[in-house]
Amino acid sequence: MASGEKMAEGSKLALPVRSDDNASVLSMIYRFFKKVSIVGAVYLVGYMQWSVAWLIGPVVLSLLRDRWRRESEYRRSLAKAAAQTSEKDVVLARLDDLPAWVFFPDVERAEWLNRILLQLWPNVNHFTRTLLKDSIEPAVAESLANYKLQGFKFERMILGTIAPRVGGVKVYDKNLSRNEIIMDIDLFYAGDCDISFVVQRIRGGIKDLQIHGMVRVVMKPLITKMPLVGGLQIFFLNNPSIDFNLVGAADVLDMPGLSDILRRCIVEQVAKMMVLPNKLPIKLSDDIPTVDLRMPEPEGVLRIHLVQAQNLMKKDVSMLGKGKSDPYAIITVGAQQWKTKHIDNNVNPRWDYWCEAIISSRKSQKLQIDLWDWDPGMGIENDDFLGRCSLDISQVVKSGRLDTWQTLQQAKHGKVHLRLSWHRLSSDLLDLSHALTETLLVKTGEISSAVLSVYIDSCKKLPSARPASKPDPYLIVTVGKKTENTAVQMRTDNPVYEIGYSFLVQNPEIDNLEIKAIDQKTGNPLGQLSYSIASLLKQKDLSMITQPLMLQKSGPESKIIMSLQLRILKEAIKEEDIEEEQVTEAPSGPDPPIPVPASDAVDSTASDTPTAETAVSNGNQNTGNGSQDDVSEKSVPVEQIINATEVAQVSAEPESKLVHRSSTSSLTTSAGEAGLGRILLSLRYSMQCQTLVIVVHKIMNIPLKDPTNVPDPYVKLYLLPGRSKESKRKTVVVKDSCMPEYDEKFEWVIPQAELHSLHVEVTVATHKGWLGGSPVIGQVIIHLNQYDFREAKTLWFDLLPENSA
Repeated sequence: MASGEKMAEGSKLALPVRSDDNASVLSMIYRFFKKVSIVGAVYLVGYMQWSVAWLIGPVVLSLLRDRWRRESEYRRSLAKAAAQTSEKDVVLARLDDLPAWVFFPDVERAEWLNRILLQLWPNVNHFTRTLLKDSIEPAVAESLANYKLQGFKFERMILGTIAPRVGGVKVYDKNLSRNEIIMDIDLFYAGDCDISFVVQRIRGGIKDLQIHGMVRVVMKPLITKMPLVGGLQIFFLNNPSIDFNLVGAADVLDMPGLSDILRRCIVEQVAKMMVLPNKLPIKLSDDIPTVDLRMPEPEGVLRIHLVQAQNLMKKDVSMLGKGKSDPYAIITVGAQQWKTKHIDNNVNPRWDYWCEAIISSRKSQKLQIDLWDWDPGMGIENDDFLGRCSLDISQVVKSGRLDTWQTLQQAKHGKVHLRLSWHRLSSDLLDLSHALTETLLVKTGEISSAVLSVYIDSCKKLPSARPASKPDPYLIVTVGKKTENTAVQMRTDNPVYEIGYSFLVQNPEIDNLEIKAIDQKTGNPLGQLSYSIASLLKQKDLSMITQPLMLQKSGPESKIIMSLQLRILKEAIKEEDIEEEQVTEAPSGPDPPIPVPASDAVDSTASDTPTAETAVSNGNQNTGNGSQDDVSEKSVPVEQIINATEVAQVSAEPESKLVHRSSTSSLTTSAGEAGLGRILLSLRYSMQCQTLVIVVHKIMNIPLKDPTNVPDPYVKLYLLPGRSKESKRKTVVVKDSCMPEYDEKFEWVIPQAELHSLHVEVTVATHKGWLGGSPVIGQVIIHLNQYDFREAKTLWFDLLPENSA
């Protein structure tokens, strides 16, 4: 929050100010009854001779809840203030949540669009109320029923006067079909909504609703008649961040754990509607068939093998002190999510868990792994967080296959081992035999060989389960172990669904598509269909477009109208058509650092991978006399001997191999300016993940003053200012070495607005000291404001004497 409180001089942004309760009569009465309640509680505990824990427990819980709520309310107030202020003042105030155009050069400002949204907002209010009532309400009610919370219903739905803001717009103009326009919108909503609901006969409300995410709008197909665009597809590329404040009687739920249940249900329903692979289609022209907008269009399949984790945090408390953890993992790709089993009492768990994600946008979607410590409870979410890691899917697409260790973020230590492969989709039957053979190689999990896209248009002449009344039909669609339910169509025997689904198929030669029509009022079946997927193998392009199929165990003329498309998974190979972001050169200055291709360890987003043109060797060293604060200017790029045709291969190699492909010139064989040795570091900042990544590769030529006392060097790093245990990172100790190698990666989550005000202290020490001490060998201070982090950098630094300040 510190960065959010900083104001640039002259800024007009009115940040919220923390204040005590107003000195009013109502507040005095409230305080009076509060004191009476506290005294009464103490008296009751003594009178009943209860344990003091009955008093201390609720008090501690109340204090923690109040603190969490104050922080949460201030964060929401800050976001609302930003939403009501001009974009210029938001930038001047240096808030953490700056518009996307500040970070990405290819994202354009869109203040004109914000003005249009402000005028349209009253009309959007009406549409959103209908959407909440018809779609969100029944879905949330069904999800809350799983937590024994019944009867959820919206009563009042007012979205207020604050319209969403667009932080930037990017329109793609490369590698696209001529029949579509793709636009990404950085959407942020922090409104003054007033939504009331009832759940379990408890009335409550939602205020200060916030949603932030990247929305993609696909305009397709382009037509020659007005409005020139046949339809729109609107969806979030990844799950948006959603926050809100509970009020009313439900305020008792607004605390960590309990409020997460309602929040998770809402996020799940948003994901089912418009987070990939789910899309919200809008038809603009009657000349365009609905199937063109609603038929799923997967680009490929990401095969995920979560192998193991190492050195996780210990969260359990045992009789003898600090115990271990019972870790499990949640894997998320857009709206798709998987959960591993938990492994008891182990900080180095091995899951060998396999899953597959259908990818609809390989250039923009992310894979996220969240690790949790399982704790048994009474239905309350009380598991402890162990860290997370995220990876751009485009990085896997480029490599075809990727075997990587990912350091956990938001954790003191820990890493996970992932094996990933990208599989394109093919309509060639010759690829099927190879795909089926590959499924037999994985014995610890079931993997697929094809993807089936299903579009259900409508049903005709369904029978009625009760005489003289029409049914309320919905469909249950199943392939393998995956089942999807359509929405219920009320009081009709000719329901129109117009919905599409994608299913993974293990073996299309023997698997079936099962569809059942059910009457919601009675629960009775109205008909069913069992369709052999092998039939599609005989069709042209492995597709069946808009065909009526007769329903079994139904009326004599009952039928379902649908389209099917089968695509076969091809083996993982490198993709060459992933769009590279433009990389601008670092600003001119005295001997600026020249970036070189860094290892996979620092390549946390594929869009920032240096190209062959940036892999230029430079042996010039700044030998000017400067203070220790200027040590970063004395960094020297690694001399590069990899030619331009090998750069793509290097980026896919493990970091331990990449380092050894760099030559060690006379610059790297010296002991540095102070004669204390030199250290090789890779630096990188991921703008998408807001993460600073530093890889400690190796140290060269540590001076050996006593041949009988060879040092045991290790490296520790601090993020300054504000030295703390949370920002500390430390390598392993290498025994008896003056030229140790580490190849360890460390990460810090840092907002872009704070990056250039920080510096990193890198200290090399040895464990061999008097009385178990760790004497310092040398130190480097890296000022982050001296680097252009749009490129990864691998640099040599001279170790200097420890900075006593």
